Amino acid sequence: MSVKSALVTMAVFWAGAALPQSYAGLGSSAEGFAIPQQSTRLNFPADHGPHPDFRIEWWYLTANLEGSDGASYGIQWTLFRSALAPGEAGGWQSPQVWMAHAAVTSQDQHFFAERLARGGFGQAGVETAPFDAWVDDWQMRSVDETLEQISLSANDLTFSYALNLTADGPLVLHGRHGYSVKSASGQASHYYSQPHYQVSGTLSLPDGPVEVTGHGWLDREWSSQPLAEDQSGWDWFSLRFDSGEKLMGFLLRSKTGDFTSGTWITAEGKAEPLRPGAFQAEALAVSDVQGRNIPTRWHASLPEKGVSVEIQSLNPQSWMGTSFSYWEGPVSVSGSHSGKGYLEMTGYE
Repeated sequence: MSVKSALVTMAVFWAGAALPQSYAGLGSSAEGFAIPQQSTRLNFPADHGPHPDFRIEWWYLTANLEGSDGASYGIQWTLFRSALAPGEAGGWQSPQVWMAHAAVTSQDQHFFAERLARGGFGQAGVETAPFDAWVDDWQMRSVDETLEQISLSANDLTFSYALNLTADGPLVLHGRHGYSVKSASGQASHYYSQPHYQVSGTLSLPDGPVEVTGHGWLDREWSSQPLAEDQSGWDWFSLRFDSGEKLMGFLLRSKTGDFTSGTWITAEGKAEPLRPGAFQAEALAVSDVQGRNIPTRWHASLPEKGVSVEIQSLNPQSWMGTSFSYWEGPVSVSGSHSGKGYLEMTGYE
């Protein structure tokens, strides 16, 4: 959902306009914007591109990597689009605001960076023929209009990476044909993933370059009111099991009761949507993360698939201290299934 889960708004003042504050703002009125419809069928390659009539959208990629030094790493690359009003226009008339996050995480280090841009000037955007998503010189680019082979790059003063990703499985539509329900009252998004990437490339870190290989997961999501009014944040899990199966599950928190859902993905890449409540996640331990109590060890279960696993963060201090802050980092999985994945947690302010 990513933020993974990737349902976010920009808690910043940018281009003279105040954007909604905190994750609870995602439950505010979507008047004037398009609303996801259950009857909609996703259309590719068009839906790889932007949807300017919707208020919120992202292209969100994470990867679990192993370095030539034997260490485990995680990377994040995310481009967010947020609309001040529906539609598109050129120059300063554009209502589209863009924000990008990049991160590299190891067991004892967590580097992150942020870029901001106003739409209408070419500084940031997404095109589909061929696919190209960018802000400044950060880029996610495909060789064609599909997302099957992409290159990924980002840089900051303390880190950079250049990666190549090749998909060896199909796109996954979450929910009912890509219509993903987020609350008992019916809030929803359009949501699909490419969770089947093989990854190789180079991380450039303060101690020098590291060659890496591993697996990546891309989430695509757009909506205008993805949370209910009383929902304050979420815990989103993307888990890749050594058996070849995968699990995306999320827990949306509210004072009146949590809402959970997700998708089971077979080893062949077939998506099986989960009924609300089938996926369960419970925090086992918290860490002090810059003065916040953040759950960094979890138990997750999906009884109908025999899943009962413990999820442990690689680096508990994986805090994204960006314009809106959240926790995002790689995790290991043990128990009934073993593997690796990513965890995103928002609303712990």
